[in-house]
Amino acid sequence: MITTEQHIDPKLWSILEQVSDPEIPVLSIMDMGVVRSATISNDIVKVEITPTYSGCPAMDVIGDDIKKALKDAGYISEIDLILHPAWTTDWITPRGRKALENYGIAAPLETEADKDVLLNGKRLVKCTNCGSQNTRLVSQFGSTACKAQFQCVDCQEPFDYFKCLK
Repeated sequence: MITTEQHIDPKLWSILEQVSDPEIPVLSIMDMGVVRSATISNDIVKVEITPTYSGCPAMDVIGDDIKKALKDAGYISEIDLILHPAWTTDWITPRGRKALENYGIAAPLETEADKDVLLNGKRLVKCTNCGSQNTRLVSQFGSTACKAQFQCVDCQEPFDYFKCLK
């Protein structure tokens, strides 16, 4: 598992937890792991965020939402985009993974299992509706580039799978 340490001022944690991912609104940016640091210095909050992938169109919205949340809490803020280290699905919190599944998006598998699912047709992704692993890949691209479209063979429900990114 790849990890990097987050440096979040405890005063800011609850504010940032209220900022939703614009593409998956049941997840906070903290659950997605895109916030790398948030510090207060000279009455200015500096927040560093890492995109889930290069060119992610949601980053501008996330930056604006962070600024608004901090302004509403009485802070002036600066947002910096940090590209290294690259974001990984390992940074999604356990709470975030559960929220994904409850929302109808299967959480990412580990790297080798992900390849087996997307390239070799293995049935490892659990249906978010009934829990069956009797699922099939419909398209390697779902509603966004970071997701694939699946269908459960047992209950026939379609669902997204969040691809493993490392």
